[in-house]
Amino acid sequence: MSDLDQRVIVPAESRDALDFAAGRHRRPDAGARRQGGRVAVRILAGLLLPALILIAWQLVTSTGLVPAYRLPAPASVFTAGVELAQRGELWTHVAISVQRVVLGFAIGSLIGLAVAGVVGLSRLGDVLLSPTLAAVRAVPSLAWVPLLILWMQIGEESKVTLIAIGAFFPVYTTVASALRHVDPQLVEAGRSFSLRGWSLFRTVQLPAVVPSVAAGLRLALAQAWLFLVAAELIASSMGLGFLLTDSQNSGRVDRIILSIVLLALLGTLTNGVLALVEKYLLRRWT
Repeated sequence: MSDLDQRVIVPAESRDALDFAAGRHRRPDAGARRQGGRVAVRILAGLLLPALILIAWQLVTSTGLVPAYRLPAPASVFTAGVELAQRGELWTHVAISVQRVVLGFAIGSLIGLAVAGVVGLSRLGDVLLSPTLAAVRAVPSLAWVPLLILWMQIGEESKVTLIAIGAFFPVYTTVASALRHVDPQLVEAGRSFSLRGWSLFRTVQLPAVVPSVAAGLRLALAQAWLFLVAAELIASSMGLGFLLTDSQNSGRVDRIILSIVLLALLGTLTNGVLALVEKYLLRRWT
């Protein structure tokens, strides 16, 4: 038997294990190290501007350049948050707002994807639905509030519905436009392999629009937070929007700024979670 015949093919994972057992440790991949370094630099660069804003905020309040009744110091805002947290009110407001956003975003996004599929894949659906949806999209968010309160009363249903309306349109417009502009040559290539209906959509059209779906979902999430504030400012007894209104009525500027900061942080965190989902979708379908 020749030397070539006596060679044993060992998988990469097994080679790593054998090297480790023999005391030969492989160095981490240089590309992975560079990628980790870029992520760290990106995070630090993203924190630079908030840090500068915080420093400037502290300077203008500590020097008296801006009076405290207009802009309280960062420490005063932090103290207001601690007081609300100790009384258990802060976490209730945050939890209620997050729950409303998640429900409204999920409902609006699912309906938006379904309608986008009808409009983007069907010429008849495009002709019938696009003009009406374009007109409805132009209606301001606050214009829906009186009608929803009249129909659904002051309850969770009206607030979640308003948020769902806000989340619907970014997903619908982005995905429908992407489906209408899928490369016709890709579709014809799929049909040449006897792909029709769901098989054609799953194999050819869906992978082509996954980046647009991810972008639409992130826009919808941002819109959901905007519509949340609109809902809670008008008709609510809990939530961060209610905290804004109540603080305005009581003259608590520190709590107003606290509410704004919390909305910004929650929006950033939820956007980060959706960014991870986007990476998974892009790896899975592209």
